[in-house]
Amino acid sequence: MRRIGIPLERVPDEALLAGLMTGDPEIAVAFVRRFQRRVFGVAVAVVGDVQLAEDIAQQTFERACRHAQVYDPRRGSVPTWLAAIAHNLAIDAVRARKATPVDPADLENMMETVTSTPEREALSAETAMELHRAVAALPRDQARALVMAGIYGMTAQQVADFEKIPLGTAKTRIRAAMGKLRASLATKQADHDD
Repeated sequence: MRRIGIPLERVPDEALLAGLMTGDPEIAVAFVRRFQRRVFGVAVAVVGDVQLAEDIAQQTFERACRHAQVYDPRRGSVPTWLAAIAHNLAIDAVRARKATPVDPADLENMMETVTSTPEREALSAETAMELHRAVAALPRDQARALVMAGIYGMTAQQVADFEKIPLGTAKTRIRAAMGKLRASLATKQADHDD
């Protein structure tokens, strides 16, 4: 682009992105310099860790170089496209740090031993049994979602991914299970108070 007399600082974003495909290191440096603050800012805002955000920013630019040919200006500007790549990579990094893989066979055991938690020590044996019965009385899909979210701290998205169901379905199962559990335990408490 310098060959046609336009300094790289003045080249439009789309042209600079297209120039990445040439493999010209000057264009690559100019591209990174132009967008590095935005990309890093998105990454650090999501992950909250400067070092991890730097890695994500680097991955974002690598991905942009590899996929420059698929950029579609009708779907957004270059800065928006890069921000979306950075955001998605950052979300993946957060999920990877928090996700705790669970063997499906272990879920059955979790359902059987839902009261074998540190919280059990604080609850009376009777209350623990009521909780166990209330969870066991839930529909199986709701009980599994409740255990994954409540005991293992999985997000609704992680439950959806693990169960291979839509996110809305996972949220509905968790919400419905919590509502039924609350109602069941409140009824039991009212019976005890009488």
